[in-house]
Amino acid sequence: MNSDNTAGDHFGTALAYLMLGVVAGLALDLCAKWLLADYSLEQFVFLRSAFGVTFFLLASRWYGGLGSLQTSRWQWHLLRTILATGAMFGFFYGLNYMPLVNALTIAFTAPLIVTALSVPFLGEHVGWRRWIAVIAGFTGVVIVLRPDQGMLTPASLAVIAAAFCWAGLTVTARKLATTESSFSLSIYITAGPLLVSSFFLSGNYTTPTFNAWILFIAAGLCSALAWVGIVGGYRRAPPVVLAPFEYTALIGAAIAGYLIWDEVPDRWVITGGLVIIASGIYIVYREVGNAIVSRYIRTFTASSAAAISKRLRDVRK
Repeated sequence: MNSDNTAGDHFGTALAYLMLGVVAGLALDLCAKWLLADYSLEQFVFLRSAFGVTFFLLASRWYGGLGSLQTSRWQWHLLRTILATGAMFGFFYGLNYMPLVNALTIAFTAPLIVTALSVPFLGEHVGWRRWIAVIAGFTGVVIVLRPDQGMLTPASLAVIAAAFCWAGLTVTARKLATTESSFSLSIYITAGPLLVSSFFLSGNYTTPTFNAWILFIAAGLCSALAWVGIVGGYRRAPPVVLAPFEYTALIGAAIAGYLIWDEVPDRWVITGGLVIIASGIYIVYREVGNAIVSRYIRTFTASSAAAISKRLRDVRK
């Protein structure tokens, strides 16, 4: 089989996985913002994680069974569990007190943080242009937060901390991808917050209504699909190629926030968001010269064009 065709197939599969993760993650955020208005953060994390682990276990046979959870790298999984707990509590705490698109805009500094962390942890080379892009991205965060206007709140700081934790999860996933299964990389970081939140559940639990149970179950399912999608995507294609597609979540968040909660991002959030997105895309642009990345883009474009051409020929027949 032609290697370019194989690369194109891998990229198409990777993109499908990633978009599944993006859509599921946005749906999870919508469930969370709705539920956190009436239920505690500890209860949300506990039930979301409980249902997430349940869905993972039910699907285990599609991922090699429970035997695929075996690992000799417990220290890394423990670190990832800690990072996942910080990411989950930090982001959902901030989401409860911020407009949805504001929280996601700040959270999308994670790809920039990944670039910075890839130097000490993955030994990758990052040139001065990409360092400037990283600095510009954090300038976008300052624009969004406007410290002199009192926007630097505990909620926004929690989301920033969550972004650092999320970046750590991405970097460690790349480091463990060659030895660990997608199943183990996903389920351990879901079980960790479940365990931690259980210690804080006493006195913070309210019996959910029927509709709330539906949302809690949906949140658990979406969390499982989000992890599977994102881990599955980044295992199949270079992160630098897939990263821009994650920004589509901001569009969905802006639309959902406006339609459901009448949230309208102001000009500072839009400006800062554009700076953050531009910085992330520039980092991708700097990497496009890499032969592997170029091949993925070229073959994906070619395979897409071929598919469209074939469909048109079928229609004409």
